[in-house]
Amino acid sequence: MKFNIIFFILINLQAAMTIFNFNSESNLTNWRIVHDVVMGGKSDGNFSLNKVGHGLFKGKVSLENNGGFSMVQYSFDTKNVSDYSKVVLKLKGDGKTYQFRIKSNNNDYYSYVSSFETTGDWEVIEIPFKEFYAAFRGRKLNQENYPGKQMEMVAFLIGNKIAESFELELESIVLK
Repeated sequence: MKFNIIFFILINLQAAMTIFNFNSESNLTNWRIVHDVVMGGKSDGNFSLNKVGHGLFKGKVSLENNGGFSMVQYSFDTKNVSDYSKVVLKLKGDGKTYQFRIKSNNNDYYSYVSSFETTGDWEVIEIPFKEFYAAFRGRKLNQENYPGKQMEMVAFLIGNKIAESFELELESIVLK
């Protein structure tokens, strides 16, 4: 019985993998903005650290010239994520819907996507890997969901098919 309890505790103490933990010393070099201006749109987003050291993704989505999205993405060296099963985001949104995106390989033309709604308060959003579907340019692809083997990029995207301002404050991105 004692062995079973210790084993259970060890399983539950499996270390989480931190993808990014924001603080006043955070280096945002590998974070970059991509928005619809690549297609002629006029959306405008930016990414910075706020006064308390949280990541701040904010701006305006415009539908002009067939636009309609803004995204911030973070690229990193390949991470083996096969020991994990979900993404855990600690953030404060603005009541709007966002997408969290994963790329297994930076060279893939598609991303694995899952949408989440924000409440306007600080919250923890947990998204199981199995909920991330493959998509390209807003279209779901006919292939398996995220296999959860490796990861090289994560991103937040807003594109709700309406013109709107947005603000998403980020504290951490962790795998469990």
